[in-house]
Amino acid sequence: MVRNACYAQSGGVTAVINASAAGVIEAARRNSDRIGKVFAGRNGIIGALTEDLIDTSVESDAAIASLRHTPAGAFGSCRFKLKDLEASKREYDRLIEVFKAHDIGYFFYNGGGDSADTCFKVSQLSERLGYPVQAIHVPKTVDNDLPITDTCPGFGSVAKYVAVSTREGSFDLRSMSRTSTKVLVIEVMGRHAGWITAAGGLAADDEYDIPIVVVLPEIAFDEQRFLAKVKEKVDRYDYCTVVVSEGARHADGTFLAEQGTRDAFGHAQLGGAGPAVAQLIRRGLGYKMHWAVADYLQRAARHIASATDVAQAYAVGAASVEYALAGENSIMTTIVRTSSKPYTWEIGKAPLSQVANVEKHMPRDFISDDGFSITQACREYLGPLIQGEDYPPFRNGLPRYVMLKNEAVPRRLPAFTL
Repeated sequence: MVRNACYAQSGGVTAVINASAAGVIEAARRNSDRIGKVFAGRNGIIGALTEDLIDTSVESDAAIASLRHTPAGAFGSCRFKLKDLEASKREYDRLIEVFKAHDIGYFFYNGGGDSADTCFKVSQLSERLGYPVQAIHVPKTVDNDLPITDTCPGFGSVAKYVAVSTREGSFDLRSMSRTSTKVLVIEVMGRHAGWITAAGGLAADDEYDIPIVVVLPEIAFDEQRFLAKVKEKVDRYDYCTVVVSEGARHADGTFLAEQGTRDAFGHAQLGGAGPAVAQLIRRGLGYKMHWAVADYLQRAARHIASATDVAQAYAVGAASVEYALAGENSIMTTIVRTSSKPYTWEIGKAPLSQVANVEKHMPRDFISDDGFSITQACREYLGPLIQGEDYPPFRNGLPRYVMLKNEAVPRRLPAFTL
């Protein structure tokens, strides 16, 4: 039976999430005897709920292929979390109504932990209502905090950007430290897991002896110990680069940068760990310093994406379609590391019941005893994930990205308000 598919992007986008979209759509086109059209939710799950669907079949093969090197979310994303089946029954029932109206039998949800939870619940509801929908979670998150999978597509490119920026910023800092700035503070993403922050530690290696201090969410922040470590570095090198996670927190669990507000997923709204740490250094040590917040730049930097990350992002998208066609349901497509030296990987799968609402933190043996740097084990894990360059095409000195037509599918149901 030929049935249509629905694909949606969720949460914060990445430099390679569109590569996963390309993987899904191209794999579906190769299997046109089983999958009719691929509809994309405009602005993520909101588009699916409001029946605002995009017909990807009107896009040329060349345009879909160009998604592989285009950053951000080509169909739009959102931060909208569906709660449990009873609390959000109206929304879940609506999803099934939309799926029925457009003969959708495959649901590919491309996102992080909250998306895995939603995908799991859709599969449960589908069974309960007797309308078959194969729900496959396509992993994505720059935070690298999904369980079971060795890494999350999107992370490798952010890690590469942060490592490169930390090295380049440190070179600049070293040039000026004698008479000017002594400390550069770089704030990076990472609410509860310090994977991105740890990537900053890769900027220093056997060839480049760069003084770097990392501030991770996994280690309770102690002001005096931190200031002592920064002073130690400046005394020895005349400068120091600090890479701090937005999710760095005190021993009582409060964030250094908590604003007292919450985002649409219910998470504490963060922002300001970098300047908070920089002011602490100024007050406590009196050094001239600068701070920078990587923010959207780190996750949008397709120009310096990791080739490994691009390949894995595409692979999980394509494999998700193959799993669905093989009858799989309620799973997340995963990346399995088969060897670190040399680095090899393959595609696997994990039950969504073991993925939803589970966060993966950095293991303690990836963090130095003093908590301010990464270990060799961490380097061996991170190193392969930033390998290789996959530059986009350039025109007139700028990267050439694709902007799709995103033509709407005619609505068949009454309007629905969120």
